[in-house]
Amino acid sequence: MERSYKTIFKYGEDEIIINKSRFISYAIPIESEEDALEFIEEIKKKNRDATHNVYAYVVGETSNIQRFSDDGEPSGTAGIPALEVIKKEDLRNVAVVVTRYFGGTKLGAGGLIRAYTRGCKIGLEASTIVDMVPHMKLKTSIDYTAYGKIENYLINSEYIIDDTIYDENVNIYLYVKINDLELFNKDMMDLTSGDVEVEEIGIEHIAIKNGKRII
Repeated sequence: MERSYKTIFKYGEDEIIINKSRFISYAIPIESEEDALEFIEEIKKKNRDATHNVYAYVVGETSNIQRFSDDGEPSGTAGIPALEVIKKEDLRNVAVVVTRYFGGTKLGAGGLIRAYTRGCKIGLEASTIVDMVPHMKLKTSIDYTAYGKIENYLINSEYIIDDTIYDENVNIYLYVKINDLELFNKDMMDLTSGDVEVEEIGIEHIAIKNGKRII
């Protein structure tokens, strides 16, 4: 059964200075562990003269892959705090790298944990956190005489219209949440007196924020 999950929609980057050390945070949505490893290598090359390139990532809708690295910082003070931020936000398919340029002042274990926690957070905040909600993509074919009624119904609903093609019939391509499929089909039958064809094309996860689709 397809389920909703939270992730980030786009690349995010931000930085913060803590006791003269510069922390740069990079966050990116990923589809696989390979994506995460490629991204980490890319950031390491970009910041090859940095003191540390700490990372954490979570892959899979059930968070089945979780990895982190302290990259030379004292054990438990960098990678785990970053991973905990991702887990606390309940995010999936996300990779974060926090790059540190040492500024000459040691932070101590507690200071490092706070710094990498904050560093991970600012990268995620620079991204857009969204809900990936499973929808069924449908092709709904209706007669022109029913179009006005159906159009009005769809405008006042939360269904996402992808495209409308006019040929012998009006063909409306749209996304309906899996849980709403039964209601949608019933409403279509009622509004058209049964003169409607609804074809299921396939399930897709759609990025939703504050009830609206993000593109």
